[in-house]
Amino acid sequence: MCFGCFSCSCMRPRYKRLVDNIFPPIPQDGLVKNNMVKLTFYSLSSPEKLDRIGEYLYQRACRDLSRKRTGFVVIAMEAMDQLLVACHAQTLNLFVESFLRIVQKLLESTEPELQILATQSFVKFANIEEDTPSYHRRYDFFVSKFSSMCHSNHSELAVRDSIRLAGIKGLQGVIRKTVSDDLVENIWKAQHMDKIVPSLLYNMQDSRYLEKEANSPEPEEEKNSPPSLAETCIRELVGRASFGHVRCVLKPVLKHLDHHDLW
Repeated sequence: MCFGCFSCSCMRPRYKRLVDNIFPPIPQDGLVKNNMVKLTFYSLSSPEKLDRIGEYLYQRACRDLSRKRTGFVVIAMEAMDQLLVACHAQTLNLFVESFLRIVQKLLESTEPELQILATQSFVKFANIEEDTPSYHRRYDFFVSKFSSMCHSNHSELAVRDSIRLAGIKGLQGVIRKTVSDDLVENIWKAQHMDKIVPSLLYNMQDSRYLEKEANSPEPEEEKNSPPSLAETCIRELVGRASFGHVRCVLKPVLKHLDHHDLW
């Protein structure tokens, strides 16, 4: 019996064995760092295996997610993050597809913790400059999901603010990624701007933010508040807009002012 199990283990592809080894017996122990180093080295040495590694990690994460084994899902996401940062190759595009599928899966979860985790991973991805742009990649789902997170009405104030902050950071990541990926035209479409701009303005309407005196110093906690971050994000959005795209931002702003009687 033991010999049979040993044989099956040996017959498994090496990349699968390396991936399996980064997971501890219990999730509380966290990512097995020594084995993660081995997996990263293998990925750098054999970049053609990146897509298979990504797909296998995605399958494991989906299985653990369906079984409510959140700890192992977090470990899978952490491994994906590390591989994404470490591996710079032409095959990275194939790995990114699996990465974004995991992020999407976690964003679709009803657990705020997983939604925030997925957003953090997406932001890390958005800050990576890829060697070759991916013109076929679409961010429609992420624009819609992050925009909806900006409107979170969770019963707990702290959780609500955390989800809204994550949503704003996610939108900021989408904006940065689409610009750096030469997909600028895509983000300026009305279908995206009509979600992004109102979501940011909605958070800027916070009463505490509006009542603050113009010359009063901004407390540290306010700098990390949804209203403050939303303002930073919309400033960045306008700053990245060319002369021809400014109208794409202004139109949803005017619509928002009309709908909420903010004139």
